[in-house]
Parts: sequence; structure tokens; C-alpha cells
Amino acid sequence: MLTFAIAALVLVMMPGPDQVLITRNALAGGLWGGLMTLVGGALGLTVHASAAALGLSALLLASSTAFTVLKIVGVAYLLWLGVQTLRAARKSRREPSDEGVAAAPQRRWAYLRQGFLSNALNPKVALFFVTFLPQFLPTDSGSPRAEALMLSAVFALIYVSWFSAYVMLVERFGRWLRRPTVKARIEQVTGLALVTFAVRLASSNH
Repeated sequence: MLTFAIAALVLVMMPGPDQVLITRNALAGGLWGGLMTLVGGALGLTVHASAAALGLSALLLASSTAFTVLKIVGVAYLLWLGVQTLRAARKSRREPSDEGVAAAPQRRWAYLRQGFLSNALNPKVALFFVTFLPQFLPTDSGSPRAEALMLSAVFALIYVSWFSAYVMLVERFGRWLRRPTVKARIEQVTGLALVTFAVRLASSNH
């Protein structure tokens, strides 16, 4: 379990679409924007983790058509988020600083949905759980499905803990990060990063 937890923490800390999206929404919606996004991301992970434990992810990966459809949808969604972020960067340069930014209740659900779809529509997340989790399952386990679900829960807990600390850090430096020129530059970088992740996902064979 300790080895799995360390490996999971290293993987969660690696830069990827989740970090980019959480940064984007933490700047746009404040503390609640970042927290709702990471909760949505954790729920998206849970979908794939549960599917892997039940064997559904293996069936998905075995079907080239289903895998391709999921990948196309995931790529389109990342591209859409990237373009929206780049458009927001242009507006940020012309808007006054929003030091007291906070996500409205209706926007919080939008951030939750974005985090969820970002992971739920990513076939590489399904591939990750199918290939990563089995390496840490005991060979003499009487209930491998229960063991897989427990490891998935540990992974989700590590994910939420790490990104909660990350959102707090973004909020701590929010006044400086939300200055129009700084915010616009960050949005440009995150927008390009999301587009890059979409292109990498589209060009991957697995």
C-alpha cells in the first residue's frame, strides 16, 4: 500500500490536463472554482477506477471502435477548453483586476462538470487504471475486485489532497496571479497546454 501511495502521488504531481484545468478555474472562479474542478476530476477518475475493477475498461480498450470514439470526444473537449481559455486571455488584458473573484453557485457546477468530463472522456485514464492498478494487487487476494476498488479510493484521496493544497497555493497568491497582464499570460499558457494535450491524445496510438 505504501509503495502504491508513493507511486500514485508522483503520478498525480506530474503536470497534465488536470493541473492545467484546475489552475485555469482557480484563477477564474477563486477557491471554489478550483475545489469544484478537482472534485469533478476525482469523480471522473472514480468512473474509470470502478470500470477497471469491474472489467469494463478492459472491454472498452479491446474495442478499437469504442476506444476511438471516446478518444475523439475527449480530444474535442480538450480543444474546446483550450480555445475558450485562449479567448479568455484576450479579454483579461482589457478587464480590471478581480482580486475578490468568487465563483457564483451556478458556475461552481460548471467547474465540477468540466473537471469530471476532462477525466471521464480521457481514454488514457482508462488505460492507466487497467495497466497500473493490477501491478499492486496481491496475487493471493481472495477478492481482487474489492482490492482494486480500495486502491482506487486511495488514489482518489491522494488526488484530492494534492490538488486541494495546490488550489490553496493558487489562492494564496491570487492577488498577484489575477493581475490582468499576469492572468492573461497564465491563460495563454494554459490554453496552449490544453490544446497540446489534445493533440498528443489525438496522435497517440493507445
